[in-house]
Amino acid sequence: MSDTNLDAVVAQAGRDRARLDSGALGAVSLTALGIASVVGAGIFVTTGTAAAQYAGPAVIISFLIAGLAAAVTALCYAEMAAMIPVAGSTYSYAYATFGTFLAWFIGWDLLLEYLFAASTVAVGWAGYFDAMLQSLGITLPHSLSNAPFQDDPGVVNLPAILIVLLTCWLLYRGTRESTRANNAMVALKLAVLVAFIAFGVWYVEDANWEPFVPSNTGDFGDFGISGVLRAAGVVFFAYVGFDAVSTAAAESRRPQRTIPIGLMATVGISTLLYVLIGAVMTGMVSYRRLDVADPIAEAVRAAGPALSWLEAAVSIAAVIGLAATVMVTFYGQTRIFMRMASDGMLPDRLGAIGSRFKTPGAATLVCAVAGGLCAGFTPIDVLTNLVSIGTLLSFVIVCGAVLVLRRRRPDLARPFRVPAVHLVAPVGIVSAAALIALLPITTWIRLAVWLLIGLVIFFAYAKPRSSERMRQLAGEAERAAVAPAE
Repeated sequence: MSDTNLDAVVAQAGRDRARLDSGALGAVSLTALGIASVVGAGIFVTTGTAAAQYAGPAVIISFLIAGLAAAVTALCYAEMAAMIPVAGSTYSYAYATFGTFLAWFIGWDLLLEYLFAASTVAVGWAGYFDAMLQSLGITLPHSLSNAPFQDDPGVVNLPAILIVLLTCWLLYRGTRESTRANNAMVALKLAVLVAFIAFGVWYVEDANWEPFVPSNTGDFGDFGISGVLRAAGVVFFAYVGFDAVSTAAAESRRPQRTIPIGLMATVGISTLLYVLIGAVMTGMVSYRRLDVADPIAEAVRAAGPALSWLEAAVSIAAVIGLAATVMVTFYGQTRIFMRMASDGMLPDRLGAIGSRFKTPGAATLVCAVAGGLCAGFTPIDVLTNLVSIGTLLSFVIVCGAVLVLRRRRPDLARPFRVPAVHLVAPVGIVSAAALIALLPITTWIRLAVWLLIGLVIFFAYAKPRSSERMRQLAGEAERAAVAPAE
């Protein structure tokens, strides 16, 4: 670890707060930010996919496993975010703790993670939007509502592109404005999900839970215990939400207190909702019927006319709630772009903050273009698996950073401390690493290709620029130290 890197990150935290709209987010808004991201495609889309393809009704156990891993990791995020309240989240923590190379590695990985997370949710949003339009008697052309390169290909998923552009426009307009919109959307989404649980539980049939853990077909991860574990790795992508909370450190009020509250509240509320939704959904309809774009709506339809009103409410909540998820995920990505650019890892333009709206405009534009292309042309299953592995790798880094800083810099002020850190942090590392190992080999191959591209860019561009930026900061610090004496 380099103390120079750590000092630079701590100093940058103050600069970020001066440039951005600091104080825009309190504990409630931070929790809403996290819930908007976590309670998104994981509930409205991936729960059905994981149940139908991997775990059956035992997807409930998959969410408990993923929630436990998220909880211990969230504790580590809370310590790092309270200690270093900077916008870059895992990237900045790695930069401060392990140095430039690993920071680039995880930062490059996070750019892929957030991009594909937002794109995944945008595709899920498009599915619910299409279902809502059909309930109103409006049918979109198949070619304009489905991506190519899938079983039933179209030309482009136009609704997914449109929601990416809309949410990025809201982010560009300002943090306070987008936060108010997010809080309202989260409140509506939670109200409808609670209604689904409260009314849907009366239509649960025990037969749909049998067998609770379907027999393995002979292939690892294809139902059985291995399927439950693989589903845990796949659905884990939903918990990227509390990473988004930590990216908001520079724009939060009293981040040493509010960030830990937002992180832990997000994981606790979200895990409870996932478990309850999974239990009710698989009890209302056979898991075999849930491999659809709108599994909650499918479960409601199975209940018959008595819950037809709830189907409309679910569709509306999904359309509005998933839009919030897309927006929050892009929010996190733009702040990581900003931090990497400020450290010289990426072009300076991506770190520029607009004087009018106090948002990173160029970074937001890049997210809009790249996210729109991914959402419009990439199948959802490819996106989901790539996001899972990216999330898990970042969790390993953060848990490791907490242990390293506890040993090497015990003098640092820690407003929040992980309890039993020598137990909690290793559990976070081992659980995340185990889930990584259970992901499909194709996911590893795609990630390896992305990281090889990143290595070329690092040695050809990022490393020399970041070294020069570090020398500039060191020179500024020396001049500032000499100036008072003169």
